[in-house]
Amino acid sequence: MADLNSVLASETAAAEGTLPPEALPEPRSQGKLVLRKFLHHKLAMASCVVLALIVLTTIVMPFFWPHNYEDSSFPSFAAPSADFPLGTTQVGKDMVSQILRGTMYSLLIALTVSVLATVIGVVFGAMAGYLRGFTDSAVSRVTDLFLIIPQIAAAAILAKVFGGGTWYIVALVLAAFAWMQIARITRAEAMSLSQREFVDAARASGAGTFRIVFKHLVPNMVGSITVNATLAVAQAVLAEAALSFIGLGVQLPDTSLGRVILENFAQVQIRPALFFGPFVVLVLISLSINFIGDGLRDAFDPRQRRMKA
Repeated sequence: MADLNSVLASETAAAEGTLPPEALPEPRSQGKLVLRKFLHHKLAMASCVVLALIVLTTIVMPFFWPHNYEDSSFPSFAAPSADFPLGTTQVGKDMVSQILRGTMYSLLIALTVSVLATVIGVVFGAMAGYLRGFTDSAVSRVTDLFLIIPQIAAAAILAKVFGGGTWYIVALVLAAFAWMQIARITRAEAMSLSQREFVDAARASGAGTFRIVFKHLVPNMVGSITVNATLAVAQAVLAEAALSFIGLGVQLPDTSLGRVILENFAQVQIRPALFFGPFVVLVLISLSINFIGDGLRDAFDPRQRRMKA
């Protein structure tokens, strides 16, 4: 009877909304919900593992690998063996060390492009979406102008004009043509958020334009910014590879996966390990980052199925 009375009392308390705090489910923050949904995205988790292994291998393995990427004293076109798992290049360089060095530069360029493109796109897009009027028209026209220019062709010309060769010149050139999509998405979100009550409250409290944009609007767009910044890394990896493959990207003594592929493209049928080694690494990086971006998009999307408690 006592158990029945306690059950009836709990049901009555629940109906009246007077349940004690310890009986209520613990509320979850938006960040925890996003993290939990992302961790349950199996493909994104597998991609994180693959990308982490590539990054760790690129950073750690050169300290233990016996061959230096600059050493060209080995036999030309040595067959794959215990000493040279992927063989050697035409100039007598170990292919594994070339891939490690090329992967490092490709990731460095891609991260630089992603950060710069995200910063430029967020600043332009957020200011245009909030201020509207002339600022919005000017930013939109500049964005449209950059969108109709062929990215690879323009990047190749600029890389040639500004000397090219070094990885940071290639990164700056690619970043100049990678911010437009981020700016468009940020502009649309800023226009929507600027109509919310918290923006009106910020205006009423005397907050200036920059404070409203970067203190109130941008933090509320962190989901889309994170997703697009992640996808920009994958796009930059492929753009850099394409630029280097046509010989207008990274130049010696620097290298990249695109340049390594270019140098061994002629061996694709005779010595396939020299071509497919860097090619497979490039594909794995691009696919992993894209799947991680998909997982982040699903995690930040409130329309996705809610996780069970």
